Amino acid sequence: MLSFRTTGYNGYACKYSPFFDNKIAVATAANYGLVGNGRLYILSIADDGSILQDTFFDTQDGLFDVAWSELHENQVLTCSGDGSISLFDITMPQFPIKRFHEHQREVFSVYWNLVDKSVFCSSSWDSTVKVWSPVRDESLLTLSSKKDDSIKVEPPMGQGMPVRKPPLSTKPIVENTVNDCVYQATFSPHDPSVIVSVNSASHCQIWDTRSSSPLVLDFIAHAGMEVLSCDFNKYRPNIIATASVDRSVKIWDTRMIPNLQPHFLAQKNRVGPSPITKLIGHDFAVRKVQWSPHASDTLMSSSYDMTCKIWKDQTDESARFMTNMRMKYGESLINNFDQHREFVLGCDWSLWGRGFVASVGWDEMLYVWKAV
Repeated sequence: MLSFRTTGYNGYACKYSPFFDNKIAVATAANYGLVGNGRLYILSIADDGSILQDTFFDTQDGLFDVAWSELHENQVLTCSGDGSISLFDITMPQFPIKRFHEHQREVFSVYWNLVDKSVFCSSSWDSTVKVWSPVRDESLLTLSSKKDDSIKVEPPMGQGMPVRKPPLSTKPIVENTVNDCVYQATFSPHDPSVIVSVNSASHCQIWDTRSSSPLVLDFIAHAGMEVLSCDFNKYRPNIIATASVDRSVKIWDTRMIPNLQPHFLAQKNRVGPSPITKLIGHDFAVRKVQWSPHASDTLMSSSYDMTCKIWKDQTDESARFMTNMRMKYGESLINNFDQHREFVLGCDWSLWGRGFVASVGWDEMLYVWKAV
C-alpha cells in the first residue's frame, strides 16, 4: 500500500492518467468542501514506491471531480462548487487554459467520452447534464432531468386553457419545486452518444444524444432514495451499476427495465423495477461505484463508512463459473479496504496495473493499493 497526504485539503476524487502508468490526478477541497478554495494535485508514483507531487493548482472554490483528457496527455478537467469547469495543462503553471461556466449551481461530475474523444459531459445540482467540446466556449447540448409528472386535464368547453394536475393526487400543484441534483453522468464505453445519469430523486436516466427526444429510459433505481453514482460495465453494453444513500449497490440490465410513464405510478409509492443483483455490505451511503477496466465481473465501491469494497458480480458468466469452483454462492464481497479514517469519496482503477486502485477521502489521504 502506498500513500500521499493532501495536507489541508480533503479528497473528493482521483483519476489515473490514460497516457502514463504512474500519474494520478486528485481533486480536493478545503474545509470538507463547505467553504474555501480547492486544489488539484498531479502526482507520480516513483520506482521505489513513493508518491511524489509533480505540481498543483489552487482554485477559488472546492473541486468535486476530475477527469483526464482522452486527447491530450497533459490536460486535466476539474469541476467546482462555483458552477465552473476548468481545463488545466499540467505543463503550464497556476491558471487553467480554459474555463466553462454555464451551470447555475455546483458541478458535481465531469467525464471524458472514451469513444468519441472530442467531447466530455458534466452534471450539476441545477438538474442538468451538459455535453461539451474543449474547443468551444458554449456547451453542445443540455439535458434536463426535471420531469413534468402531471397530467393534462381538459376543462369544460369555453372555460379556458387546459390545466395540469398531479397524477393520482388531489393536492394543489407546487409551482416552485426543488431541483433534482444530478450527482453523476457518464458516457457509455460502447456507444459515444449514450449517457447514464443519476439524481437526488432516485432516478437513473439513460440518454441518447443523437435523438430528438434524448431521454430513452427513466426509472426509479433505489426506491426513492438519492442515487449518488453510476457506471457502465466496460465489457457488457447493457449492464450498469448504481450506488445510493440506502447503503447498497445495484446492478441493472437495461434490457429488462420497463420504461413506465410517471402517471402510471402512485406519487408516494414509486418503488421501481428490480435489479439483477443487489450488493449489501456498506454501513453508510455509498458515494462511488466503478466497474473494473480489466474484468467484466468486478466492481469497486467507496462509502461514507470509511471503506472501499471490491465485489464480484455473480450474474456474470465468468463469475458464476469461478463461484462454483472456489466459493459459496452469495459471497460477492471479495476485498475490504479500511485504512481511511474519514469518508471515502473517490476511487479509481488503474488502467495499467491489473488489480491496482487508488482511493481518496476526507482524511486528506490518497492510498494506492492492490484490490484483487
